[in-house]
Amino acid sequence: MSFSIPTIIITTVIALLGIGFYGLLVTRNLIKVIVALQLLVKGIMLAFVFAGRLTGNDGLGQSMALTVIVADTIVAVVGMALAVQVRRHFGTLDLEALSTLRR
Repeated sequence: MSFSIPTIIITTVIALLGIGFYGLLVTRNLIKVIVALQLLVKGIMLAFVFAGRLTGNDGLGQSMALTVIVADTIVAVVGMALAVQVRRHFGTLDLEALSTLRR
């Protein structure tokens, strides 16, 4: 059985988005949430490149992907810095325990 390239790409995009959303809904660790966000953004980036390829605007899809890479890197760095500071200050990365601190 042979699959076409668009079918493989669409399946990969859906898989990355699904894994990312699942990770956001299930996990309680702050670092795992950041990783789930990374997977989600990688799926979106692949969808941008594929949409640009389908419409014939390869440059537009690639420039959108580059913009997503830059924004994603900034979010990841800030998120990891936040995780380090939360761990130092509160001693945990569990989001459930952190959400009870404001009560």
